[in-house]
Amino acid sequence: MNIDIIGDVHGCYDEFVALTEKMDYSWKDGFPAHNCHRKLAFVGDITDRGPHSLKMIEIVWKLWKSHGAYYVPGNHCNKLYRYFLGRNVQTTHGLETTVAELNALPLKEFNHYKKMFTDLYDGSPLYYVLDDGKLVIAHAGIRADYIGKHNKSVKSFVLYGDVTGEFLPNGMPVRRDWAKSYNGKPFIVYGHTPVQEPRLVGNTMNIDTGAVFGGKLTALRYPEIKTVSVPSSMPFVAEKFKSFPL
Repeated sequence: MNIDIIGDVHGCYDEFVALTEKMDYSWKDGFPAHNCHRKLAFVGDITDRGPHSLKMIEIVWKLWKSHGAYYVPGNHCNKLYRYFLGRNVQTTHGLETTVAELNALPLKEFNHYKKMFTDLYDGSPLYYVLDDGKLVIAHAGIRADYIGKHNKSVKSFVLYGDVTGEFLPNGMPVRRDWAKSYNGKPFIVYGHTPVQEPRLVGNTMNIDTGAVFGGKLTALRYPEIKTVSVPSSMPFVAEKFKSFPL
């Protein structure tokens, strides 16, 4: 299995194009295709905060629907899905940028993006177990004893991480460093918590390098376990990046 797993894009479409081109994907037919038949995968949070959430919805839907790409939802994906269902969600913490794009559209186009995204979300698993159980893709990671399960606790962990219920001064939730205690055999690839460099801890790797906060957009090439990044065009926001003790 040869796949390139993309970290949290958050509407940074131009960086996504640049990253795929750096990995030798061709866009000549309007979507990224690799001449060695590599496939793309997404760790979730393809929308919100960045400038081109709707472009990301369209391209990920197209890749998933017709070209064998893998997608798992993130917490922002879950919130946008609930928004499309008409649930009572607050259009804050990044969702407001996606909603602004949607509200600028005629109703027919709005419904077009709604159908694409809800199809993508409904048709995708909470997390992927791939390569005969050697690889797991989960937005915020997953505990070893949760792999193979899909209950409420698993969903919360996969979407939001190992949260304590407390919040940092910048409003971000306090999350336990679950990767340090992970002792499972599958290699876990995840995002969710922005770090300035891809973070390899044991048999896990965080590839959310904060593209929307002025960091980088990163992909992990599997099975090579090699990362590829492109710089972000967004302003750098230092306080959004998580620092872990050495």
